[in-house]
Amino acid sequence: MQSLFTEAAYAEILERIEKLSPESQSQWGKMNVAQMLAHCQEPLKVPLEKITLKPPNAIMKMLFSFFKKSLYDDKPWKQGLPTSKEFKIVDERNFQEEKENLKSLLAEFYAEKDKTKWPPHPFCGHFTTEQWGKMQYKHLDHHFRQFGA
Repeated sequence: MQSLFTEAAYAEILERIEKLSPESQSQWGKMNVAQMLAHCQEPLKVPLEKITLKPPNAIMKMLFSFFKKSLYDDKPWKQGLPTSKEFKIVDERNFQEEKENLKSLLAEFYAEKDKTKWPPHPFCGHFTTEQWGKMQYKHLDHHFRQFGA
């Protein structure tokens, strides 16, 4: 899986954002394109420490440990995976605002490419810089494929 911390992957993601329009239709799932752009911002906010997620109980934390590697491995995510309740976007959003907000967060995240110490993920624990980069790329790729970008 590519890492959002490489120049090529970062540029690719920005190009794919530009392929989206307010008329882009979802090939699966319930979100419209503006909601998807808003949703894609939420996981970026976690390592940037812009949001704090409530840690899960011990049983859920153990379950998360079983699929931690799937967050950043080379296998694309399947369609229809459940969304964490903290990242669900159900209200209407403005496409252009959400697009610009996502691009801004992406620039902020990419600027951290040389960072070596990251805060632990509240559900999955510690990730390396490489794992954070791959996980964020994989999430964006999943949703951009959802909307044909």
